[in-house]
Amino acid sequence: MSLEFDGLHAIVTGGASGIGAAVVDRLLEGGARVAVLDVSIAAANPAAYGIEADVSSDASVRAAVAEAAAEFGGLDIVVNNAGIGAQGTVEDNDDDEWARVLDINVIGMARVSRAAMPYLRESSSASIVNISSIVATAGLPSRALYSASKGAVLALTKAMAADHVREGIRVNCVSPGTTDTPWVARLLASAADPEAERAALAARQPQGRLVTPAEIAEAVAYLASPRNASTTGVSLAVDGGLQELRVRPVQ
Repeated sequence: MSLEFDGLHAIVTGGASGIGAAVVDRLLEGGARVAVLDVSIAAANPAAYGIEADVSSDASVRAAVAEAAAEFGGLDIVVNNAGIGAQGTVEDNDDDEWARVLDINVIGMARVSRAAMPYLRESSSASIVNISSIVATAGLPSRALYSASKGAVLALTKAMAADHVREGIRVNCVSPGTTDTPWVARLLASAADPEAERAALAARQPQGRLVTPAEIAEAVAYLASPRNASTTGVSLAVDGGLQELRVRPVQ
C-alpha cells in the first residue's frame, strides 16, 4: 500500500515545536513534502522546508504561502496550528490582549487559508485542518479569552467547510484536551506547586493523563488524508474523554 500522503504538499503553521512539530513529523512519515511556517524555524524538522512567517502579518503569510507553493509546485494540505495561549477570567485581560490573541488565533487562520485557496482549488486532495480546543465546547476556569478564540475557530471551520465543499476543499478541525506541550510546561513551571498542578490537569481528563502531541498529529493526519474524502465540517475531539465522559473520581 502506498503512503497516504505520497505526492502531496503541506504547510503547517507553528510547525517548529509542540503539536505543530508532531504534525510535521507525521505528515513526513506519510510521504508528504512539508513546509514549516513559524516565527522561528531553528528547531524545525530538517526534513521539512522551513519558512519564517508571522501569521499576524498578511504580507508575511502571503509571501510564505507563495514560496511554499513555488517550492513544491502546488499545495494540497494546510494545517492551521499557530496560536498563543491566554489565561484569566473576562476581567483579567485588557483590550490590547484580546485583540492580540484573536488576531493570531483566529484571523491568523483566515489569513493563511485565504492565501492558500488559489492553490488548494488546483488540488484533487485539498484539505484544511484547523487546531481548535476542547475549550471551544467545554467551560474551563480562567480561560475566557482563549476559549473565545477557539470557539471562533470551531465556528470558522464549519463556515469554511460549507463555503468550499463544492470546490472539493475539505475543512475540519481537531479539538485537543490539555496536551503536553511547551506552553503547558511553562504554565506548570509558573505554578506554586508544579507537580500538584500537573496532577490536577491530568486528573481532569478521564483517562488520567495529558494528551500527547503525537496523538493530536494522528487526528490531523486522519482529517487531512485523501482516504477520508467524505469527512468535512467535523470537529474531532482528542481529549481523553473530557468532553463526553462523566466518570467517577478515583478513590
